[in-house]
Order: sequence, then structure tokens, then C-alpha cells
Amino acid sequence: MGNSRESAKLTLAAVAKEAGVSTPTVSKVVNGREDVAEGTRARVLAALQRTGYKSPLQRRAVPERRAVEVVFDSLNSAYSVEVLNGIMEHAAASDMEVILSVTSREGSSPLGPEERAQRMIDEGRSGMIVVTSAYNSAQLEAFQRRQIPIAVVDPLNPPPADVCSVGASNWAGGKAATTHLLELGHRHIAFIGGPSEAECSQARLHGYMAALMAEGISVDHEYVSAGAFRPSNGVRAMKTLLALDNPPTAIFAGSDSIALGVLAEARRQHVRIPDDMSLVGFDGTHQAEQSVPPLTSVSQPLQEMGRSALRFILRQMHGEDIDSRRVELATHLVVRESTAPPRTSQVGSAVR
Repeated sequence: MGNSRESAKLTLAAVAKEAGVSTPTVSKVVNGREDVAEGTRARVLAALQRTGYKSPLQRRAVPERRAVEVVFDSLNSAYSVEVLNGIMEHAAASDMEVILSVTSREGSSPLGPEERAQRMIDEGRSGMIVVTSAYNSAQLEAFQRRQIPIAVVDPLNPPPADVCSVGASNWAGGKAATTHLLELGHRHIAFIGGPSEAECSQARLHGYMAALMAEGISVDHEYVSAGAFRPSNGVRAMKTLLALDNPPTAIFAGSDSIALGVLAEARRQHVRIPDDMSLVGFDGTHQAEQSVPPLTSVSQPLQEMGRSALRFILRQMHGEDIDSRRVELATHLVVRESTAPPRTSQVGSAVR
């Protein structure tokens, strides 16, 4: 017992020497005390990382309070609700508490990366799931220094290899959506994507382009646009497409939400879907089933994506070795009533 105590004292002393501070200061930091200047705390945390010392909180196999924080860029889409349902279902079965945070991409947190990560420790959070949001290396490093489990779902930027991530086969889904329209006979197909920097939207765009090129059809850049995964993006893009001299006969929308905006603008401009123009969405949410007409859509296993993200958190909490830190789940096309073969004078008479 005496040797164990002496080892702990020597470890704290070694950290203190490494950081150039006193041993009591190191003790305050590892125990989550707030009465330490931020600059000093940062030096101590860096020294803790270099020496490999773990605080009592970090040495616990499973925290006493099992709570995961789930961060969304917004919660006003069926996509977000479905992912959350999957997380909540698995959390209930795993006796986990779920805490929600919503952070707008346009805004910024008042807390810096170190403060944000330290608050997670102070509040006893077991880990964090980040859904369709951007993050930076400073944020990830702050979490990794404290050994806080993290998993990302459909991140806007590509995750580092050592960060657990969950997504779907977006490239294959984009290709399947476009191939379906090509097989119906469409040759003038537009793509309305999500944010241009979003990895999932880029993959859907590349799948769309691959399907066109496989048929020897060049990509018309007037037919390709990017924006938010929101109905307003579909409305804006639809107005632009219908104003072209040669409007498309079909549209592949990068999300069901975008497709709903396309449908709304089509009604306003008396364009009939699918009689005058075909439309395919992406996500396979309940909105696709309930829209008028029911929307052909590439279905993602959204609830399973949420469950997979929480499984990553639980495995990290228990110190398991994770061979593959990327889960990519299969998509499949669900054909409903918003797609049909093109007509000879399909859009010309309807739009003009």
C-alpha cells in the first residue's frame, strides 16, 4: 500500500516538474478544480499527456454517471430526429443518459476547446457524439488529452483516422439515384447538393457524376448546385433550374429536406411531379413517405447510424481495442411515385 501511495506522489511530482509548476497545482488540475489559470492548466494538461499520467476520473473503467452528450447543428429535420431516435433507443437499453446540445454552424461556442473538454470532465459526461457538424483539430486534441470518447456522424469535414465515425454509402447511393433516372430515360438530370464542404454531399455528387459518365453524358455545371440541407435550398435551386433555357427533366436532391423545397416550388410554378419532372431525394425519412407525391428516395439506416455511434462511445468507455474506427452502412433506393419516364415536351410546355 505504501509503495502505491509513493508511486502516485512521484507521478504527480514528475508531472509538476515537466510542467514547471508545483505538485499541488497539478493535483488541482487532475481533480477538476477551477482555481487554476487557463495558461497554467494548459501546461499541466500537456504535461499529463506527455507523462501518461491519468487522473482518477480517467482511471475509472466506467464513469459513475453514464451520460453521453449529443451535439447537432440543428434539430429541425427528420434526419436529425431519426438519428437521435437510434441513439436514445440504444442509450435506454444501455442505461445511459442522453444530453442534447444544438450548435449553429454560423455561431461559435463561448468556450474554447480546453474549457469545453474540461467541462465534460467536470460534469461527469462519458463521451460525445457529434452529428453533421464541423470540428477542428484543437477540439479533438483537447478531448483526446482527457481520454474523452468521441464519435462523429456524417461529419462536414473528413475525420482523422483515430476518430470513430459513422456514415452511409453516400457514393453508391448517389449513383443508384442517378442510375434510376437514367434507366427511366432521363438525360437532363440536375443535382441539388448540401454544403459543398460536407463530405457526405461530395460523395453523393461524385456518385451522380459517375452514373452520368458511365452513360457517356457530360456533367452540365448549370445543373449542379450546393447549399444547406434545408427546403429553402431546394426552393432556390428549383427557381434557378426552371429559368434555364433548357431545364432538366429530372432532379436528384441531396436530401429529403431539399426535395421538399423542390416540391413546394414545383407546385407554385405549376410543374407536375412526376408528369413534368421527376424527383429523387436522399435519406429515406418519414417525410419522403408522406409527401405529395410520395418521394422516391435513397434510404439511409439513420437509426442504426445513431446506435452505431453510441456503441463506439461504449466501447471506448470500456477500454476496448477498436480495429476499425469507421462504420459505413449500406443505402438502398426506395422507388415511390415522384419518378417516371420523361415525356417529349415534358418541361417546355409546363414551365413556359
